[in-house]
Amino acid sequence: MNTCDIVSARLGEITLPDGRALGFAEYGTLDGTPVLFIPGAASGRAMSFGGELLRERAIRLISVDRPGFGSSDQDPAKTLRSVAEDLRYLLSALGLGRIPLIAHAQGAPFALALAATGAVSSLNLVSPSDEVAYPTITALLPEELVALVDAVGREPETARAHFAGYTPELMWEYVMSEISSADAEVYGDEEFRALYRRTLAESFSGGLDGFATDTILTMSPWLLPLERIDVPVHVWFGDRDEVHSPDHGETLAHRIPGAQRHLVSGAGGSLLWSEPGLFLGYLD
Repeated sequence: MNTCDIVSARLGEITLPDGRALGFAEYGTLDGTPVLFIPGAASGRAMSFGGELLRERAIRLISVDRPGFGSSDQDPAKTLRSVAEDLRYLLSALGLGRIPLIAHAQGAPFALALAATGAVSSLNLVSPSDEVAYPTITALLPEELVALVDAVGREPETARAHFAGYTPELMWEYVMSEISSADAEVYGDEEFRALYRRTLAESFSGGLDGFATDTILTMSPWLLPLERIDVPVHVWFGDRDEVHSPDHGETLAHRIPGAQRHLVSGAGGSLLWSEPGLFLGYLD
């Protein structure tokens, strides 16, 4: 079964109250159940998952360009909470109420910020990036990553300049160098590789600062009121994921009231594309 779409069903763009543009794309069934999707690192509205499954289950997947990515304008004052407010406005502009939210990898903290506002009906975090600046998690990280987290905290602008050096090609090479055997099938699929390369090219077309700012925000303390999230939350990890969290989301799930963690045997960090039917069954 096809688990991703190269071409969206529809592209869209709204104007935010401050005049900035925010772009999105829709996949699946346009008159189906709406679901908001926040993609991972260096990924925007060109990224999708589910493919044929979206159409089989009559799901309208709305994928977004965060500020500074692709068709969305830069926001010099960008924070996790400001992006959440942008997304709240998007839902309102599209005439949608509280709908399910799915986030992948680096999209997770933005999704948690949005969920804390009460704007969504449920949240599925798929292979989410963890809060590496949270002491319990920092203590579990390898030394080189601890040093990077420390550098982001001490000299954020120097770190920003480093991350701003990434290009679509460098990002592709970095991700490919980190692929484990558990993810080889997904990343070896020609259709997925075409999707991912196109996504990187489109996301970086908005400039290099979008990825840099997102990475700084993700690696800094999130300062989010996770205790205020009162909707169903499901945290999904493959038990062979070596990238997104040192404890496969156990600490993160415990910090969110009522959150359920799902550990998928034999799966890696590409769970979003290898097993979309799992979390698409939890759209409360």
